[in-house]
This record gives sequence, C-alpha cells and structure tokens, in this order.
Amino acid sequence: METQRQKKIGGIIQKDIVDILQRAATDGGLKGTLISVSKVSVTTDLSIAKVYVSIFPNKSANVLLEGIKSNQNLIKHELAQRTKNQLRRVPELNFYLDDSLEYIDKIEKSLKGEENPIENRDLLDKRKKS
Repeated sequence: METQRQKKIGGIIQKDIVDILQRAATDGGLKGTLISVSKVSVTTDLSIAKVYVSIFPNKSANVLLEGIKSNQNLIKHELAQRTKNQLRRVPELNFYLDDSLEYIDKIEKSLKGEENPIENRDLLDKRKKS
C-alpha cells in the first residue's frame, strides 16, 4: 500500500521525467518518437523510484531504454535541479519498459479479427511478469 507521501513524490518525479526524456529524444533527433511515463512507484524509504516508460513506436523501445539507462546519472542530476525545492533527496531511478500499450493493441487486433491467435499460435507470446 502506497502512502500519500510516496504517491506525491512519484507524481513529482513522473511529471519532470516525462519532460526530461521527451526533450532528450527530440534533441537526439528522434522526432516522432513518443515517450511517456506510465507509472512511478517509490519505495517506502523513498530511496528508489521505479519508472515505467512507454515508448511509441515500439520498434525502437529497447534501444531507447538502453540509452535511458546509460544516461541514468544525467537524468537524475537534471531531476535534482528541477525538484530541489520539493525533494531533499532524489531517489535512485530504475527504468523499466511498460509494454502494456502494445499488449492492449495486440488484444484489440485479435478482437477485430485482424490476427487470429487460434489459427496462428506464434501470435501468443508468453507475457513476462515484471
């Protein structure tokens, strides 16, 4: 169960991280790439923040996630600059890919009959628990 404080800090981080990542993508020449942060959950001791990133189009998601992870310290520094009046200490940031949009998209295609998983078993990939 998340406390109000955890939710508040998660919200602050989420708002600023979206901005930081989207700007970095645009500056890095990735126009047309949409990066959103679907969820930020902060541990009870406020030391770690799990940041779930959703990237569209999905084909570049893993490469971008690696780029985000390798720039973790820069992102944390930028976040610290932006939140210095709200947070005493910025939590350690851990980034994860949120593939739920892609998962929903696959379900919608199946429901519309565009892809039939019963006829084509390869469409049924095993979903990983995060």
